[in-house]
Amino acid sequence: MTERFPRDRFDDVTDGPRVGAHRGARRRGRGWIAFAWAALATGVLVLVGVLVLALLNGSYSFPGSTAAPSSSSSASASASAQPSGQPSASSSPSASQPAGAAAPAAQGATSVVVLNGTTTSGLAARASTALTTAGWKVTSTGDAGTTGTTASVVYYQQPAQQAVAQGVANALGITAVQQSAAFPNADVSVVLGADYGR
Repeated sequence: MTERFPRDRFDDVTDGPRVGAHRGARRRGRGWIAFAWAALATGVLVLVGVLVLALLNGSYSFPGSTAAPSSSSSASASASAQPSGQPSASSSPSASQPAGAAAPAAQGATSVVVLNGTTTSGLAARASTALTTAGWKVTSTGDAGTTGTTASVVYYQQPAQQAVAQGVANALGITAVQQSAAFPNADVSVVLGADYGR
């Protein structure tokens, strides 16, 4: 048996104004506004992420900042410690160049990393002490990616850093100085070989 309810105003459907809750007509373009905000937020997050990763990897630094690379990052960056080709001994100090080829101001502003490319323990610490005594700022020491290095080499990144690298080499008694991009975490990187200290 079906129960009938008393008739009320909602039973009479007319073409008059709506009664009750209803949705208004959708405005055009609202979807594009939400999409534009989402795209802008995504772009900002990606840009911040790339910048943070670049700063953490040491491939970018703000002008004027002298952030010292950590020992672990310099050791990992030196996994390919020996770049292709033999070190160039042609940049040995000339007679007209003084023993400390770099100016004292350059010594304090240059970041130097010392890496042990041999199985001899304590070699990097010994070279670091010699450089610190000579006035150089050693930011980190560690082991190179290979332990079979025979000849010690001082690597620099930019051509303008050659004189500074030569000064580091002179302080350690190393004759080979070479430009290389294999060590991005420091201005000058020293890879000690079996010939160091003999």
